[in-house]
Amino acid sequence: MFSLDDYNYKIPTQLIAQTPVAQRDRSKLLFLRKATGELSHHAFHEIADFLSSSDILVINNTQVIPARLLGKKDTGGKVELLILNYPGEEKQQNGRCEMVCQCLIKTSKQPQIGTAFFFDHILKAEVIHISNGIYTVRFSYKRNFDRLLNQIGHVPLPPYIKRETGNNAFDDKASYQTVYASQKGAVAAPTAGLHFSKKLLKKIKKKGVTIVNVTLHVSYGTFLPVRVSDIREHKMHSEIYFISKASAELINRAKNRGSRILATGTTCVRALEYAADDKGYLNPGSGRCDLFIYPGYRFKNVDAMITNFHLPQSTLLMLVSAFAGRENILKSYQEAIQHRYRFFSYGDAMLIA
Repeated sequence: MFSLDDYNYKIPTQLIAQTPVAQRDRSKLLFLRKATGELSHHAFHEIADFLSSSDILVINNTQVIPARLLGKKDTGGKVELLILNYPGEEKQQNGRCEMVCQCLIKTSKQPQIGTAFFFDHILKAEVIHISNGIYTVRFSYKRNFDRLLNQIGHVPLPPYIKRETGNNAFDDKASYQTVYASQKGAVAAPTAGLHFSKKLLKKIKKKGVTIVNVTLHVSYGTFLPVRVSDIREHKMHSEIYFISKASAELINRAKNRGSRILATGTTCVRALEYAADDKGYLNPGSGRCDLFIYPGYRFKNVDAMITNFHLPQSTLLMLVSAFAGRENILKSYQEAIQHRYRFFSYGDAMLIA
């Protein structure tokens, strides 16, 4: 249960989704009854049939920023930069604006303090600090930084998607974003939420389901592999979260009346469980969530969850194994492979209840 090898499985390469489905809510949905291990196959837009008017559906309203910048060094060499925290610290200096952000940098030669990079629209960046492979970068520009990012930035797609962004067939800036995204700050999408269309959400609301927002800004750490053989020794990355007083009150009142709390994605699960007290009631507020959920964890707040299919040996696979049982999950994944489900960020979904 605590061995990394316990969370391995073989996934055919052709089942790793490289593109989004044509219609968000037309992806597949595998329903797992965690108490019995029973499985059934559906389309995602049918999820409303599994919800009741007393349910609370929790969604993560984080918004993915086009944080990947492609530019050049003063020598002409290529550089790729990924902004990790946005917005950073902004100030005015000599008629120009400056913003300091932490970044990952990919280039032929390791940058040093003072190394400068140049991007379109006269955006300049300079390395001012280096620590553990993270670069503190000072951007210099004349225009609104948010507008600049939207013009020249690229969506930081996961490493297992082997294509460039901006393909004419689809727009990743739109498709790698939930329809309810509103709080800028993520470098990866809360992918379970990608399946909801505005039409489907309207149908769910009409049924009487209460939809509640929380925020957890998904960081690059979500893609970091577990490098220890005993998963209990893994140190979880932290991510910024925010739960408003209004959201906490809605969820706590629902818990008092015995309503079901349904979390959309592992990001919502982690935020809710991190903010919950021993009795499962939420404390509103913000901070950094570094909760690592693996088998043996006792869930305090979440009763059901929607999730995608996760990478082998990932912390996300360990989380869903904690929720539904490792054997149930691995059996479900084999069923999904047999029925040609699409895996990972742009892939199909599971409902576990």
